[in-house]
Amino acid sequence: MRTIASSILVSVVALALAGCGKESGKAEKGAVPGKAATAVEVVTLKSYPLDELEGLVAGTGVAIDTTTSADGHGSLAITADGPVTVRLFETGDLDVEDARIIYRAKLRCEGVEGKVYLEMWCSFPGIGEAFSRALQAPLTGTMEWTSQETPFFLKAGENPDNVKLNVVIEGKGRVWIDDIRLEKGPLGDT
Repeated sequence: MRTIASSILVSVVALALAGCGKESGKAEKGAVPGKAATAVEVVTLKSYPLDELEGLVAGTGVAIDTTTSADGHGSLAITADGPVTVRLFETGDLDVEDARIIYRAKLRCEGVEGKVYLEMWCSFPGIGEAFSRALQAPLTGTMEWTSQETPFFLKAGENPDNVKLNVVIEGKGRVWIDDIRLEKGPLGDT
C-alpha cells in the first residue's frame, strides 16, 4: 500500500514540476509569452516641443521665446494681466481607452501672483467633458523650470474623441511652458 501511495505522490510531483517549465498558453495582460514579465512602458501619444507656434490654439498673449527654454530650443511665453486659461493644443480622437493618459510639461514663472497649473479636458461623445488639473503642486511667484503632470483615468469603453491641453494662470505674471507631452500608461501605478 505504501509503495502505491509513494508512486502516486512521485507521479503527482513529477507532473507538477513538468508543468512549471511549460507555457500555459495564456499571457498576463501586457506580458509577452516566453519572456519574463516587465513593467509596462509609458508611450508618448503626442509631443509638442513648443519651438514654434504651429498647431497652437491660443492666438493672443503668447509668443515663442528662443532665449528661455527647458530643452534649449525655445518655449512658449505667456504674459497674463489677470486670471486666464490658455488653450494650447487639441488632439482629436486618440483611440485610447482602459488606460491612464498623462499630460506632462515643464513650467517656469516670474512674478506670478496666484497659481499656475496644467489642465486637461477629455471630451466623450454623447456624454460631455471631464477635466483633470495638476493642483497638487501649482507654481507661484518666481520659479525655475519645474516638471508638472496631471493624469486622467480611462476605463474600458471610455474613449475621448478630443483632449484639450491648457495651462491655467489664476492671477497675473509671466509663465513659460515647454516640452509638452501626452502619454499613455497602465491604469495602475508604474
